[in-house]
Amino acid sequence: MAFGRRNHINLQQTKQKTLILHKFQTMGEKKLLIIGLVWPEPTSSAAGTRMIQLIDLFLNSGYQITFACAALKSDFSFDFTGRNVSEHQIKLNDSSFNLFVKDFNPAIVLFDRFMVEEQYGWRVQQECPDALRILDTEDLHFLRTAREQSIKKQIATDLFSDLAKREIASILRSDLSLIISETEMKILIQQFKINGSILHYLPFLEKEIMPEIASNWIPFEQRADFVFIGNFLHEPNWNTVQTLKNKIWPTLRKKIPGASLNIYGAYASQKVIQLENKKEKFFIKGRADDARVTLAKHRVLLAPIQFGAGVKGKFIDAMQVGTPSVTTQIGAEAMKGELEWNGFVEDDLQIFVEKSIELYIDKVLWTSAQIRGIQIINQRYNLHHFTADFNSRINDLLTQLTAHRENNFFGQILNHQAIQYTKYMSLWIEEKNKHKSSS
Repeated sequence: MAFGRRNHINLQQTKQKTLILHKFQTMGEKKLLIIGLVWPEPTSSAAGTRMIQLIDLFLNSGYQITFACAALKSDFSFDFTGRNVSEHQIKLNDSSFNLFVKDFNPAIVLFDRFMVEEQYGWRVQQECPDALRILDTEDLHFLRTAREQSIKKQIATDLFSDLAKREIASILRSDLSLIISETEMKILIQQFKINGSILHYLPFLEKEIMPEIASNWIPFEQRADFVFIGNFLHEPNWNTVQTLKNKIWPTLRKKIPGASLNIYGAYASQKVIQLENKKEKFFIKGRADDARVTLAKHRVLLAPIQFGAGVKGKFIDAMQVGTPSVTTQIGAEAMKGELEWNGFVEDDLQIFVEKSIELYIDKVLWTSAQIRGIQIINQRYNLHHFTADFNSRINDLLTQLTAHRENNFFGQILNHQAIQYTKYMSLWIEEKNKHKSSS
């Protein structure tokens, strides 16, 4: 009898889930609002590519998407023409957002990084309390900052900073946080005791590299030179270029005098441009129109990354076009799992140079590194491996949101009106701005 009753209850729960999901589909309520820190620029950064991947993931599930952002667009902002995505300009610290989000009434709101959740999370909660709130962390900002401080100040890495308190508070307030790195999942669960029920591992989502694609890659003999690529608004990339310029290239160029090192990246400032030395074949190329096309022409990607977090889009791009790489433990962190790297992982900079030379001149070694890159993409970043599980997770949360929130008691505490300092700070700024405009 007990077994039969359990089956009856499970059947009833399944029917209830189906009815709720049917409501979203039939009433036109399968709506997603994405609030961006910036308008996505996939040609400028991996963060932009990640955002477009998330948008496509939701579009393929039938969502009507509005992308809202308070930042100004640039010439490189993504053109959503051809996708079912509406755009909406919003303001910081302004109640016009409340009217907008209440009128749109989304089923899901996705915040692009914790700073956006701080700004708009309380407004979404106030106007659309039944909306599923998702935080896309991109990477853990407090982890990246702690590692940067550790390197620059030669001190132990301190994760328990004020920035960590802000970012983890944002994670706790959200119904679900998307984590791009398995290492970061472990840090949150093991060191900060975050309940795994409010986290979801979702790495870069890539198409499988089929044999016919790999067969069309530019061959070893037709490639030349070393390459680095990275957005210069991102401090780890600037630090990496300095390491290449001062510690890697002086030795490497003497060992392979015919080769050049070409540095690509969006938003190169004057301090970056001034590093160019044509006599030493150290070239600052600036923005690449297409990162993968650019990487495909070069023989080896060099990335002696000293600090950072998340996973690195430059390596995904390189593997997708068959360009082996040499990097550090931090560079390769959480990217290869138990697989072998598509090149070498080396922290000792002298050995780093030696491995770079080996990979550059040895065709057999280079080709085997290409194959390892294919294995990493196909086994660890294959879009089809993650889609069904993600969709199921979202559907479960939509149908059981009240119960899910009840199990996240610390999130309830942080969402309590009495301690929402960001809400009252925002309201104070809004009032201050009103007085400015009226005076």
